[in-house]
Amino acid sequence: MNRTRLLMIGVLALALGTVAGLIAYRNLQSRSGPGESGVPVVVAADDIQVGARIEEHDVRITNLPPSSLPANTYDRRSKVLGRGVVVPIAKGEFILPSKLAGEESGAGLPSLIPNGMRAVSVRVNEIVSVVGVVIQKNRVDVLLTGTPEGGNDQETTTVLQNVRVIATGHTLEHSATGEAQNTAVITLLVSPDDAQRLTLASSQGHIQLALRSPLDTKQDDVASSSARGLYKGSAPAVTPVRLPHAVVVKKPAAIVTPASSVVSVEVIEGDKKKEVKFDEQGSGTKGSDTK
Repeated sequence: MNRTRLLMIGVLALALGTVAGLIAYRNLQSRSGPGESGVPVVVAADDIQVGARIEEHDVRITNLPPSSLPANTYDRRSKVLGRGVVVPIAKGEFILPSKLAGEESGAGLPSLIPNGMRAVSVRVNEIVSVVGVVIQKNRVDVLLTGTPEGGNDQETTTVLQNVRVIATGHTLEHSATGEAQNTAVITLLVSPDDAQRLTLASSQGHIQLALRSPLDTKQDDVASSSARGLYKGSAPAVTPVRLPHAVVVKKPAAIVTPASSVVSVEVIEGDKKKEVKFDEQGSGTKGSDTK
């Protein structure tokens, strides 16, 4: 009797489990849509870094419902093999056209340069090149320190702002004494006009990079700083002020007529007196008679 009861309980449990499995299967089918089956899609088999060329081991094929896929996914490995990566791709992410360089661009640094832009490398000091300070995809300002033409004091001015770093590294160069030394090099993504300014600045003085927040994209109007303004108590630099031209109006000289020189002579005739006046020309004028 006990054996029969246990057998009935087992059969009942098996039936309940089968029913529960069928219900779960139908729920999954309803979520994926009626009649919807998985389609092949290319995803990353491992983390892929910027500039890398996609190899066979970097990707794999998986089947997923079409409704869960983003637009423009690839369904075959052959469509992505050999393409350069321009955006970091994490393991399991979809391989999308926006994350890859053009089909003929290859891999490496050239694949990171968009149309209409240029990559310019500048030498910087070791302080800037310390690991973790300036890395790929950072945004920086380019500062130039030098002596302007016609000036005596050094000045620092901001040449470029909000420039993207696309590569960092070192190059082996020889010093003036012939010794080999490592020099830090950082490659910036700039427009053709800014490429000219950056190259000119590199030849005019010392280049320094200022790291900025990726959220700060504002172009600030920054005035140049001179060496004179760094020291307390020093007289500020005097900017010469051009005064307006003084206009001198010459007045015509006054015409001075010298006073006529007149000589007065008294003439006595009997009981009469007569005053006679003579001017410079010697002509006489009749004066008044007096008694």
